[in-house]
This record gives sequence, C-alpha cells and structure tokens, in this order.
Amino acid sequence: MWNQEFYNQVIDFAGEAHKTQKVPGSEIPYVTHVVRVANEVLLAWTQSNTKFDIDYAIACALLHDTIEDTSVTFDQVTQVFGEEVALGVLALTKNESLPTKEAQMKDSLERILKERMEVRVVKMCDRIDNLSEPPHYWDEAKKRRYQQEARLILDTLGGVNQWVEARLGEKIEAYAQYF
Repeated sequence: MWNQEFYNQVIDFAGEAHKTQKVPGSEIPYVTHVVRVANEVLLAWTQSNTKFDIDYAIACALLHDTIEDTSVTFDQVTQVFGEEVALGVLALTKNESLPTKEAQMKDSLERILKERMEVRVVKMCDRIDNLSEPPHYWDEAKKRRYQQEARLILDTLGGVNQWVEARLGEKIEAYAQYF
C-alpha cells in the first residue's frame, strides 16, 4: 500500500542527490525527470490490473539515476532504503566500464531481468519519459538509435504490465516525429 512518508523520504534524498543537475539540453532541474518517472509508475499502478509493490517501485523510480549520475553510492542507498531497493537501483545503473553503449544497455537489461518485476516497470517508465523531445544537439542518427534502443527495452522487458508496455509502444512510434 502507498506510504506517503516513505515517498517524501525518497524524494528528499533524490532531490538532494540531483540538486545541481539539469535535464540535458535545458535549464530544468534534473529531479523533475525522476519525479516524472515515478508518476509514470504510479499511473501504471492505478491503470493496470497488474498489481505490484508501489512503495518499492516508487523508490526505485525516484532513485534510479542516483548511483549512475551522482556521488551517491550503493552502500548509501542500502543504508537508507535497504538492500532490496539498492539492488533495484543498481540494476538500473549502467556499467560505464563496458566499452560501448550497446554493451552497457545489454548488461543493464540482463541485470534488470534478474530483479523484481517492478524494476522492469521502472525501466520502461524511464524510457517513456525519455522519449519526450530529444536535446536539440542530437542528430537524426542518434535519435533513430535511441528509438531503436527503446524498442529493445520493450522487447526485452515486456510481459509484466500491459498498460506500461502499450504506453511505451505509443511513445516509441510518436518519437519518429523528431526526425
């Protein structure tokens, strides 16, 4: 069941972690991205017959970029939110020591598949939000690769929440307007 106090604790932690960041190509505070992802997760929870642990899913959504994009560590997430949340966040974190973006995505998707289904929902919701208008400096080839990567995410992680999968599919198709 929804726990508002837990939500507030997680959003405060995420806000502090991302406080100096901006959404790429804009002046919008980065924390708005993680809140939008959490909103997508909440919408999926309310619109779908597939029920899941909303507190766990929201925590993973709000924290999904903390280990990857900030100085926050796995151990810090574990100390504050527990190992299960930290493992979900870690699965959503790209391993930047891998040589290519393709290898990083493949590795991340494999790790996501080993976690609870909520982590799959979070990744699809993350991509839903990321399929908004791309940064102005992306060329057409990069935009097409990003759309293709979104298809890979849907194909790999699908099968857990029809509502999210349909929404991601619609966003993938609509993304073609940007090239």
